[in-house]
Amino acid sequence: MDIAPFSKRRARLINQMGNGIAVIPTAPEQVRNRDTHHPYRADSYFHYLTGFGEPEAVLILVAGEAQRSILLCRDKDSEREVWDGFRWGPEAAREAFGFGEAHSIKSLDAKLGELLADQTTLWFSLGQDSTWDARIAAALNVVRAQERAGKQAPAEIRDIRAALDAMRLVKDSSEIATMRRVAGISAAAHCRAMRTVRPGRHEYEIEAELLYEFRIRGCQAPAYSSIVAGGANACVLHYVVNDQRLVDGELLLIDAGGELDSYAADITRTFPVNGRFSGPQADVYSLVLDAQAAAIATICPQATFLDPHTAALKVLAQGMLDLRLLQGTLDGVIESGSYKRFYMHRTGHWLGLDVHDAGSYKNGDAWKPLQPGMVLTVEPGCYIRAADDVPPAFHNIAVRIEDDALVTETGCDILTHEAPKEIADIELLMRENRND
Repeated sequence: MDIAPFSKRRARLINQMGNGIAVIPTAPEQVRNRDTHHPYRADSYFHYLTGFGEPEAVLILVAGEAQRSILLCRDKDSEREVWDGFRWGPEAAREAFGFGEAHSIKSLDAKLGELLADQTTLWFSLGQDSTWDARIAAALNVVRAQERAGKQAPAEIRDIRAALDAMRLVKDSSEIATMRRVAGISAAAHCRAMRTVRPGRHEYEIEAELLYEFRIRGCQAPAYSSIVAGGANACVLHYVVNDQRLVDGELLLIDAGGELDSYAADITRTFPVNGRFSGPQADVYSLVLDAQAAAIATICPQATFLDPHTAALKVLAQGMLDLRLLQGTLDGVIESGSYKRFYMHRTGHWLGLDVHDAGSYKNGDAWKPLQPGMVLTVEPGCYIRAADDVPPAFHNIAVRIEDDALVTETGCDILTHEAPKEIADIELLMRENRND
């Protein structure tokens, strides 16, 4: 692992702090049931600054004249390593990950009391974890108890997430390289799904194809619970049951992405179970594809986060009028919000270490301007539930098309372009693997 990006981020954060001390713990292990744990994943903020993947670890940064970068982690333990696998131990972790100091996690409470003393500011994610809130409060009280000995506790507590969110919003070259890789892997998984889907197979069988492709190409996990929704199930935006049989003549919506070295991809493709779009399906699909193209065309450093949504919404609303799903005028259906019956979410979100990544969407009341290095999804959709006032030909047709866009100096780069989305390309890919 190249530790240089992590060291640079720590140094950058220390400089932004100016003074004080930051305490950034990793995520705790989570019990699945009885003595079985969920697969471990480090906290995203902690990973961003360390690259260190073991549980029971804390990063402490001290700003000011005497800058310090300190890791506290588990001790080497040959007996536990027989059962649970390799542990770095403080000294090896310090050298391998580029920390100035490393200590045993067993010394955490003593170190907190020592390091908090005489600091002006504590940088911490207060309110994120009640156990850690209590631990920090106890450490502050230890320092306050030493006031007559001349020790002072930090007078100010600031949220470290605000500084880190701004940093994480603009990806560095190391992050972009990883996101390109995971986007390509995830696109390959969607291609595999298109090749292997057949009427009569179950949604979970297609989910298994996705998971196989993620893992065989190096992803450690899916970035989120995969949505594999056939027919009317796709009208449920966060459908993850994935247990129904796929029906000839219906569409299949798949929202799935892999996670590689803690970075996520997020792709949605919608395609016919039998490999051929019907006329109404093609009409709705083409509408959503046009809306996505309009959104992508707006993405550049001169735009704001809201601009892609505004562009997609105009195309979708006009299309709903043209398909007689809505009545009235374009301005009227947008102003009234009647379009939300068929399109009820925004067109994108930030993407990175988290699927819905860190970073605010506004600066005060204004939508945040896009900058080179930002990554956002572009995912318009149209979801048409069966109803008496909906033309029967469109009942239970649901389409979403989602790609991951990297903002560049002149526009954007679609990281997930290898997953086909033109009707002709999808049908060709599916036809190449069919005998019917």
